[in-house]
Amino acid sequence: MTALTRYQRLEAPGLWRPAPEAQRRDVIVSVGDATLTITDLNDRALAHWSLPAVHRLNPRERPALFAPSDAADEGEELELADPEMIDAIETVRKAIDKARPRPGRLRQVLTLAVVALTVTFAVVWLPGALKRHTLSVLPDVTRAAVGDRLLTRVRRVAGTPCAGALGGRALGRLGTRVLGADAARLFVVSAGVANAGHLPGGIILLNRALVEDYEEPDVAAGFILAEAARAEAEDPMLALLDHAGLIATARLLTTGTLADPVLDAYAERLLTARPVPLDTGTLLARFAAARVRATPYAFALDQTGETTIALIEADPVPMAAAEPLLADADWVSLQGICLD
Repeated sequence: MTALTRYQRLEAPGLWRPAPEAQRRDVIVSVGDATLTITDLNDRALAHWSLPAVHRLNPRERPALFAPSDAADEGEELELADPEMIDAIETVRKAIDKARPRPGRLRQVLTLAVVALTVTFAVVWLPGALKRHTLSVLPDVTRAAVGDRLLTRVRRVAGTPCAGALGGRALGRLGTRVLGADAARLFVVSAGVANAGHLPGGIILLNRALVEDYEEPDVAAGFILAEAARAEAEDPMLALLDHAGLIATARLLTTGTLADPVLDAYAERLLTARPVPLDTGTLLARFAAARVRATPYAFALDQTGETTIALIEADPVPMAAAEPLLADADWVSLQGICLD
């Protein structure tokens, strides 16, 4: 984030507590482009917090207390006394807050007009038009914040995303190799998703089996490509608004937020929904562009290959021309991301 340009590589000591009943631990806190990383004194990663979701528990007090989200049942807590680190976190929080859509005079006039038109068009026109308008004006920072709040709720079922330091770096390299420099944020989870899933804000979830049960990263890469294709085919926020309904959509438009019960209900639906089918030609084009073999992904979907024969026969990257997606050491680290 540009708000943190002058704080790159900033580190400071802190006290971290993973749960209300746990003892506080001495940790080192560092700030990156979009994340706050908490490590122990042996440089082992303990937690990664998304900066857009960080919540201040005691405004204007020192030492400062932070939490990874504003959820009512959030038990994780970080205490910081270093003024520069506190200023860095507050800087990005203020930048995000300024970027949130706020109701102004023009918006109030438009809202009144929409309410007046509801009498005639509520059933046929308003729901679709309101969703389209909301999606067109929704800033990326709001999408990211919604995605982070959803991730907080998903982890109640899926568990805390695996956070092995070496595995995390390897996962980032795989994402960059497959999706390019603007790769989605990837997380490996222990449960909750059958294979893979995606959230608003460019978040892709991978079940740990995709990196632990296969001998090559091509399978995980295939699921990353498939989820990226689904996210591109249909805006993830659209599915959320379809589920949330008209009132929640209007609230998101006017305040930039969604109520916790709405996100809780959608998180449950998201984890039980069947993946949206993908057009074979479109998917193969993605594999070709990324120079990733489609056959390992096809056999991971169906061990017999009967239902995925089109992907196998038209694999754009034959085995003889395939290049390793990760160095052996990175692949080993990624396979152990949930074991660290």
